Amino acid sequence: MMNINYLKDKGFDIDKSLELLGDIETYNEILTDFYNELEEKLTNLENYKNEVDLENYSILVHALKSECKYLGLNDLADICYTHQIKGEEKDINYINNNFNELVNNIKSIKEIVEKYLEIN
Repeated sequence: MMNINYLKDKGFDIDKSLELLGDIETYNEILTDFYNELEEKLTNLENYKNEVDLENYSILVHALKSECKYLGLNDLADICYTHQIKGEEKDINYINNNFNELVNNIKSIKEIVEKYLEIN
């Protein structure tokens, strides 16, 4: 059995996630998929930003926001939401100026999830 307290201690809202997803096995499956797809999503986000393809940037960051909400990553979900709105508003300056914050938060979560998955 995985130690969900590790994630709770890192700020994951596990209780809310379990309300949405039903059980820890489902949560862990979704978390594993999320983890496995993060590098590709980061690469795509950076490419969309660099190409100023704000439509696809907004779509991808919206999907990330939704996943984060399901997984109890409320702070990262909020950051993603702001990027989604700024993308929809075509505010490339905000996106460029705040992209590193988004990436650093994603990488931080990725490290936490990696450690959580290893514990098991």
